[in-house]
Amino acid sequence: MRLNAEELACNRGGREVFRGLSFALSSGEAMVISGRNGAGKSSLLRMIAGLVRCAAGQLTLDGGERDTPLAEQCHYLGHQDAMKPSLTVSENLQFWTEFFGARTHTIESALQAVGLAALTDLPAAYLSAGQRRRLSIARLVSVQRPIWLLDEPTSALDSPSQKRLAELMQGHLAGGGMIVAAAHGPIGLERARELKLDPA
Repeated sequence: MRLNAEELACNRGGREVFRGLSFALSSGEAMVISGRNGAGKSSLLRMIAGLVRCAAGQLTLDGGERDTPLAEQCHYLGHQDAMKPSLTVSENLQFWTEFFGARTHTIESALQAVGLAALTDLPAAYLSAGQRRRLSIARLVSVQRPIWLLDEPTSALDSPSQKRLAELMQGHLAGGGMIVAAAHGPIGLERARELKLDPA
């Protein structure tokens, strides 16, 4: 499987964020996007996820599921932890697995993977910022998709949770998945390539 980006350009709010951006990523590879605030790190992830339109260029996926759009072969983990406060931890994850379809892990095993198994019946309103982040990460585990798009994935995570995330990411890559992550510092992907969006 190969993700190809050719001469991408992004405009937001009437401003050119970047242009002429090209890269390729293959199965088992990870790429970390770095750059100053406003350089377009989040915009690039959202573009791959199909949430932002390309002003120019194109994104293609070779070897993915036939007749399935690129966006539907991605998991996008953004800054917002999309969950309903009134639903329990397990109910929130149940909603997302039904929305995504094709569950590959049980709710229980996904919550176990992120260290939330003991909080299954707790309403999400009572979760800390780190626990909310871990619940969002559980979505990556519960439904298999080949491309993970991670925007500052270690935000609000303590050291044990960062280590757990690093293990999940390494497992995803070992299984032939791909990761594109935006980060200001190390996130546990030591062999990842770097894409700098700062001007030269």
